[in-house]
Amino acid sequence: MRIERFIGIDLAWAQSGSRTKPNETGVAAIDAHGVVIGCGWTRGLEETMSWLARTAVDGSTLAFVDAPLVVDNPAGQRPCEREVGRRYGRWKVSANSTNQSSPRQAGVLLRGRLEESGWSYDDGRGGPTTGGPVFSECYPYTTLVGAAELGYDQERPTYKRRPARVPTAQWRAVRAAECDRLIGHMAGLATADPPLLLSSHPVSRQLLSEPSPQKAADYKHREDLIDALLCAWTAALWCRHGLARCQVLGADSSLPPGKAPTIIAPARLEQRRDGETRSIEGNQPLDGPSPVASRQIAFFPRHVSSVNRRLTSSG
Repeated sequence: MRIERFIGIDLAWAQSGSRTKPNETGVAAIDAHGVVIGCGWTRGLEETMSWLARTAVDGSTLAFVDAPLVVDNPAGQRPCEREVGRRYGRWKVSANSTNQSSPRQAGVLLRGRLEESGWSYDDGRGGPTTGGPVFSECYPYTTLVGAAELGYDQERPTYKRRPARVPTAQWRAVRAAECDRLIGHMAGLATADPPLLLSSHPVSRQLLSEPSPQKAADYKHREDLIDALLCAWTAALWCRHGLARCQVLGADSSLPPGKAPTIIAPARLEQRRDGETRSIEGNQPLDGPSPVASRQIAFFPRHVSSVNRRLTSSG
């Protein structure tokens, strides 16, 4: 059975206390043709598990989660996190350190809940899975700079962290404009292989039709959805192209197959260790030729295209 549904989860890493409302988790699901089946937000593991139960296709779902799922190191940084900095540092991408002393372990809790519900964790070292439900770890920043389709050839977009060159007083406006630019790049995935059709669902369509807000809470709300959609598309990219387009960070682990803490990351040739390459033999299309040309909805909003022109002209 082939994978028919790809889910992205931008998990809120911290679990709330008994008196604290959980932070939002972004969730998104796409099919093999890039159509957005569902997307939105959940709060807490219970809501996230309920959403998954409603959205996953039994036996044919791959979920990519932006959160540490396997944390077996007592201290320091996981090997897969160190590899993010080594291989993507030139693009100003690095990863936070996670260990067993880290307070934010929602990913580990989610892995336990998923496995109890019949899902299987896959570390990716054996290549893409052919059946589900399966889940793996990813990191959207590596997708942004590792997938050439998104156009970030020199460095990551500044839609999250303020660079030193941007004054604090200007940061919110710059961040919103950069987020609009990112959304414009994501709209271009409508003709990618695999595709992502942002305009195919009313919630993701709002990313195209409404400018990014500057207010912090509203902006974070949008950012979580963007990352979830990137996770879902990364899952589809991994399933379609495997090691020809992606690499498995942390693959040198001595743990048994399917048990290692890894991050599956899109990669350009120069981001691979020693420029290593992988044959595309055996990576078959999801369903023959891409049907995007006949299904694409022409939708590229004025505000996104104008922001792209403005940012491009200003350098």
